Amino acid sequence: MPAHAPFEDTAARLRACRLCRDSPLYGPPLPQEPRPIVQGSTGARLCVASQAPGTRAHRTGMPFTDPSGVRLRSWLGLDEARFYDPAQVAIVPMGSCFPGLDPKGGDRPPRRECAERWRAELFSGLPNLELILVIGQYAQAWHLGRMEGGLTGTVRRWRALLDEP
Repeated sequence: MPAHAPFEDTAARLRACRLCRDSPLYGPPLPQEPRPIVQGSTGARLCVASQAPGTRAHRTGMPFTDPSGVRLRSWLGLDEARFYDPAQVAIVPMGSCFPGLDPKGGDRPPRRECAERWRAELFSGLPNLELILVIGQYAQAWHLGRMEGGLTGTVRRWRALLDEP
């Protein structure tokens, strides 16, 4: 395996992955067949580093097809065509499969084995990134190395966190 496989090759292998279904190490099995969702290409300049697909993304195979996606595209000033163009925008979640619902009806956290197995390889295939937009506490902890003051506190202190050793 080359150290810097193109993003597209890695994404194709990820889409065939069933680690989260077959691994008993990190929690209960997924409540449905895995459907890894990732977007991008070697030339993408923006990466949305997110949590994990939700129920609607699992059904459609497309990330951010819910109200949060409408809001995100509005904040970014991107229409759907540009947002879903893998040559422009990579979408790399911490967990590429919908993790299921918790007892209260919210999404479970992203499965750890996905990030541990795929994240470094996916990002090595994105050499042209100019901006990584980190969304959610698990993505923040991964990319910033820590969280301080919860999600809101970390967002408030992002510059200081990036400048600290």
